[in-house]
Amino acid sequence: MTKRIIGLTGGIATGKTTVANYLASAYNLPIFDADIYAREAVAVGSPILQAIAQRYGEQILLSDGNLNRQKLGEVIFNNPQERNWVESLIHPYVGDRFLEEIARSPSQTLVLVVPLLFEAKMTDFVTEIWVVSCSEEQQVERLMQRNNLTLEQAQARIMSQMPILEKIARADVVLDNSSTLEVVLKQVDKAVNYPPLT
Repeated sequence: MTKRIIGLTGGIATGKTTVANYLASAYNLPIFDADIYAREAVAVGSPILQAIAQRYGEQILLSDGNLNRQKLGEVIFNNPQERNWVESLIHPYVGDRFLEEIARSPSQTLVLVVPLLFEAKMTDFVTEIWVVSCSEEQQVERLMQRNNLTLEQAQARIMSQMPILEKIARADVVLDNSSTLEVVLKQVDKAVNYPPLT
């Protein structure tokens, strides 16, 4: 029997973590998160972090040798060319980690949380695509609150991703997270129990 692999994606601050946490707690599904692997990719001493420091100078590092994410964010969210360069280092690492975990997991249903599922060309890793969406106003508001960003910074991060409508058009399941938590979790229940025919 082939595994059911749910690719959970959506725009930044649309509620992917909320959905992933619910799938883990209510359905006991294993969750594999691209963000965790992306952090691993730039761990102190890693070749990827060394390449980043070489390109942008030592000021891209914190005093303890870790990556200064805020500094890197300032560089890449306003410069698509630099963002592509950084992502070209990190995406292959993340992809390899996903393939390892899929092969290793005994579970028949897995969830891959991949914010850049389409951009990183990882759609082949999954058997169905779930997109979490909300309005851009809500995205901006949530992002400003969560990451303590200015309006301009929040908008730059949203603009750096594929438009949410494009993601929705390529989804098997769309979870509308513009209302209450209860409403979106009901949609999750339905999607888990009635898999889309892809």
